Amino acid sequence: MKEQDGVVQTIGSLDDALAQCQSLGMRLSRQRRSILELLWEAQEHLSARQIYDRLNQQGKDIGHTSVYQNLEVLSQQGIIECVERSDGRLYGHVNESHSHINCLDTDQILDIHIELPKDFIAAVEQQNGIKITDYRIDFFGYRKVTTD
Repeated sequence: MKEQDGVVQTIGSLDDALAQCQSLGMRLSRQRRSILELLWEAQEHLSARQIYDRLNQQGKDIGHTSVYQNLEVLSQQGIIECVERSDGRLYGHVNESHSHINCLDTDQILDIHIELPKDFIAAVEQQNGIKITDYRIDFFGYRKVTTD
C-alpha cells in the first residue's frame, strides 16, 4: 500500500503496479515492465542479480545498471517491496501490508498475513503515545524437520 495525497493506493496486481507507475508519471519502459512482470510471476523475493539473470535467461536484453536503477526507483515509489538484509537487498511485488518469515535454512523470505489483537495494539499505542496505522513483523527460524 502506498499513501498518496492522503489516499491509500493498494497495489494488488501487476495491472495496479503499472497503473501506479503511470499515475506517478513514470515512463513504462520495456525494462521496467519486464522487471514488474517478473516480480509478479515469481511470487518470491529476489536479489537484483537474480532478477538480472532470470530476465536474461528469458531472452530479455537488460543490463545490470538498468536493473539496479529501475529497482531503486520502483521501491522508492512503493510500487515494489525492498527488504534490507545483511547480505543485500531483496525485491518482491507489493500486494498489501504484510509480515515476513525469514527462513535461516534456505534464505527465503515468506510473506505472511498476521493480525495482532486490537488490545495489544491499543496497549502499544498507550505506552508510546503513537497511533499505529500499520505494522510489519519479521520472524526468523528454521524449517521444521519432520520424522515419519
